[in-house]
Amino acid sequence: MNVYDQAHQLARALKEAPEYKAYMEMKDAVNGKPELAEMLNDFQEKQFQMQAAQLMGGEGAPDMSEQIQELYQILSKDPLAARYLQAEFAFTRMISDVYGILGEVIKPKTQ
Repeated sequence: MNVYDQAHQLARALKEAPEYKAYMEMKDAVNGKPELAEMLNDFQEKQFQMQAAQLMGGEGAPDMSEQIQELYQILSKDPLAARYLQAEFAFTRMISDVYGILGEVIKPKTQ
């Protein structure tokens, strides 16, 4: 069994997954509305910055969490943005699950 062939097969399976297709469909729809796309990008950038700060051992700026919550409240009122965020979450969860499966296999064993 060739690992590279299996990786390509996994990539094809991911592209055919309903979660991926729904996410891409919502992404295209959002990209058709530049103002909404900009708001979502801002929201995601702030989330990324906060997560990066937390990974580095900090908590991030206290007002950052508040800004993220406010942006989320605004975005969740827009039906298209809400569907996009749901599709993105489902796709991200699927990818995270796949990484988890791979991580279990390559995790070094401690004795």
